[in-house]
Amino acid sequence: VKKGSKERMNHGSYVGRLTADPELKQTQNRIGVCSFTLAIDRPGTRDKTDFINFVAWRQTAEFICKYFRKGQNIGVTGYLTSRRYEDKNGNQRTAFEVVVDRAEFVERRAEGEQQPRNPGGIEYLNQQGFEEIPPEEDLPF
Repeated sequence: VKKGSKERMNHGSYVGRLTADPELKQTQNRIGVCSFTLAIDRPGTRDKTDFINFVAWRQTAEFICKYFRKGQNIGVTGYLTSRRYEDKNGNQRTAFEVVVDRAEFVERRAEGEQQPRNPGGIEYLNQQGFEEIPPEEDLPF
């Protein structure tokens, strides 16, 4: 990578199973955020699993919370971050998490599986001014 390039060296791809249903929250500025953990099998081993923390923001957070559930495989790309904090006993700690750039399906939805959920009552339809077309109507093309 050239000096001054906007390419990131700190970027990775991960595939794993969600350890819990993702939950959409909002910051004080009403920005959507979703933190979750993936159970990821360690390459080259049969019985080693790593539990890695992830955080997604805005539309990516909404997408994950709408379409994914505990136990489902999900593919994500992002970059590793760290932050320091003081625990309840006054000890300095460091937390690591991957900030998600992109999330995607890695398995097909099972026959009869639920449709996307609507966590927290957030309205997903018409957010971008699109008109909802009921499934019974013929499409104009």
